[in-house]
Amino acid sequence: MNRRKFNVALAGASLAAVATRAVAKSRARKPRVALYNTVGARLTHYDVDVEAATLTQRATLPLPSIIQYVWPHPTDRYLYASTSDAVPGALTVTGNVHRLCAVSVGRDGAVSMHGEPAVLSQRPINNSVDATGRYAFTCYSAPANLSVNTINADGTVGPQIAQAAKLDLGIFPHQIRALPSNRSVVMVTRGINANAKKPEYPGALKLFTFDQGQLAPLQSIAVGGKGGYGYGPRHLDFHPTQPWVYVALERENQLMMHHIVGDGFAPEPSFVKTTTSDTTSDPALTLAGAIHVHPRGHTVYVSNRASNTVPFNGKPVFAGGENSIAVFSIDPATGEPTLVQHIDPQGFHVRAFTIDPTGKLLVAATMLDMWVRDGEAVRHVPAALSVFRIGDDGRLTFVRKYDVETTDQDQQLWVRMMTLPV
Repeated sequence: MNRRKFNVALAGASLAAVATRAVAKSRARKPRVALYNTVGARLTHYDVDVEAATLTQRATLPLPSIIQYVWPHPTDRYLYASTSDAVPGALTVTGNVHRLCAVSVGRDGAVSMHGEPAVLSQRPINNSVDATGRYAFTCYSAPANLSVNTINADGTVGPQIAQAAKLDLGIFPHQIRALPSNRSVVMVTRGINANAKKPEYPGALKLFTFDQGQLAPLQSIAVGGKGGYGYGPRHLDFHPTQPWVYVALERENQLMMHHIVGDGFAPEPSFVKTTTSDTTSDPALTLAGAIHVHPRGHTVYVSNRASNTVPFNGKPVFAGGENSIAVFSIDPATGEPTLVQHIDPQGFHVRAFTIDPTGKLLVAATMLDMWVRDGEAVRHVPAALSVFRIGDDGRLTFVRKYDVETTDQDQQLWVRMMTLPV
């Protein structure tokens, strides 16, 4: 070998060694995980030590009004938060400050406002981002509505896209998400329970085709053959590798699994399971809530939440019902969920919970504080972030909780763990 060939070979070997070391170092580097939660109009950052199962609170960012929901950009460099000063639960438009905000996420997890928030027409209830990171979806409960905004190349929120097609928006939307193919979008419309003054309003899954920001009617699903009566879906989540979607029914305390067929869903579920541990529970006291499939796809989790009160010794005390995380194993061949555990979050009304990207931790956000009867006395249970380890089989073990200060106006509505950008 002449000197030139030897030098080239030596240089190539050196570069290969450097690349090998870089790959090994990259593989050895643990992903950095942050947690974000919201209380009222405040978005707070926590560092997460996954192995120690600990949270360390960092800075808080105020947003224009009460934060309803938040969704990350596919790059994890931005969060998109929908906010409103409207009265929660109102069935008409109230409030004046309805916004969709872009929030920048630093490599250290620090958050800051990113561009000017987009003005929304009414109180949003849920929002998300499509797989390309170019479009933001927002849905509104009362009156039922949805909107699509562009996301600019720099991550800021762009203008709203006028929809050309007439869309069936259902009654009381509660979630909007793109399907894994990104060719269609589903809006989960919960309907409304009957009360002394009004009859029941039906629920449905409303699916739309999606192309360059435009939605068009695709499918309307109302399970049960009663036009959506007795059917109250709240949230859904997708299996990471299989064509399966899992739907939590708030008003019936049920979990349903549908097959994804093309760009839509099979009209009837393949499996229906109960989420509560006591099948005789009064559904007015216990409601199914958030739902997440484990990143490995072997387990699906659903929150059961209860927070009704009755007067006792001058205090509004807990009236009963189930507060738990229901854990279902997923059959890898069929997708059937099988209940394997209920576990207490040590608090009340889990409106949101989150699984860290490594699949080792689950953190549940109890929405509000509660007075609890203790014999003839009462004791106070604050809202909290409840931390659980996730076992290899998907079951949960309670580790600790971090109390969170809330008020009647400022409640803990959302939480998420995510990998920090590199």
